[in-house]
Amino acid sequence: MTAPLEVEPGAAKADPEAVLRGAGPIEGRSLSRIAWSRLRRDKVALAGLVVIVLLILMAVFAPLIVKLIGHPPNEFNQDLIDTKGGTLAPLGTFGGMSWEHPMGVEPVNGRDIMSRVIYGSRISLLIAFFATLLSVVIGTTLGTIAGFFGGWVDQLISRIMDVFLAFPLLVFAIALAGVVPDDAFGLKGDSLRIVLLIFIIGFFNWPYIGRIVRGQALSLREREFVDAARSLGARRPYLLFTEMLPNLVAPILVYATLLIPTNILFEAALSFLGVGVRAPTATWGGMLSDAVTYYTMPHFMLWPGLAIFITVLAFNLFGDGLRDALDPRSR
Repeated sequence: MTAPLEVEPGAAKADPEAVLRGAGPIEGRSLSRIAWSRLRRDKVALAGLVVIVLLILMAVFAPLIVKLIGHPPNEFNQDLIDTKGGTLAPLGTFGGMSWEHPMGVEPVNGRDIMSRVIYGSRISLLIAFFATLLSVVIGTTLGTIAGFFGGWVDQLISRIMDVFLAFPLLVFAIALAGVVPDDAFGLKGDSLRIVLLIFIIGFFNWPYIGRIVRGQALSLREREFVDAARSLGARRPYLLFTEMLPNLVAPILVYATLLIPTNILFEAALSFLGVGVRAPTATWGGMLSDAVTYYTMPHFMLWPGLAIFITVLAFNLFGDGLRDALDPRSR
């Protein structure tokens, strides 16, 4: 049995009504504010977010940055190449690194590596973002429908997901990108290649996020607030768009941040294999493909490889932090 609480003689007694009168209104916090407060304490995730913002700004303002540097990405600088030694290597040390060319220049043609890395970020981020958006739209729509309706609808969509997951995506991407002409669907050149890569990467990757959304929808369908809305006569569209979809935003955002680096790597792989955006347009994967020929000059593949590594790492760190912020039970 618990002993009674003893109060020392002369101690001041608090009046409950006075305490309530002195206390101001308690301000509630939304889920977004709670998530931001958790995310703000995660320094690693914030560092990833800062890097992502800087990469986006670099991609958006790439023409301005390159103009300030003064070396267009496709400008040849033959005067920076040693033509007497027979190797056509850049003059100077470390691949011709200097104040004018901080990352050096390419062998043979002398194009500025820094300008090409900056312009390569535009291709990688553009394709990755829009391919992820396409995957999220398709995966969220079909996953929510499968989880909410269940029955034969769920079985049909699940089997379609299995077919897509078993599909040899890399082989199909190589075959499709190789047979499409340079002028098709009213597009040509780089525009056609970018749209084609967005379609291939985004359309065939939707089952991954679709399975996650389906599992969440199956769980939400049995929750009390959905049953309460259904008992009050709410129709299916209301249940889908008002009750279930807002509760799916958190897992969708988290998985989207983790899907973007995967798409960046896939685009780099296609460009490395020669079926992505074609030369002379600068891409990180294309620069790595060209660097294989000059394996004795490691600086040539260092910078595009480092750009891919930093970009993928930043998105992964931010995605992990966002997952912890939106789902405190995972801590």
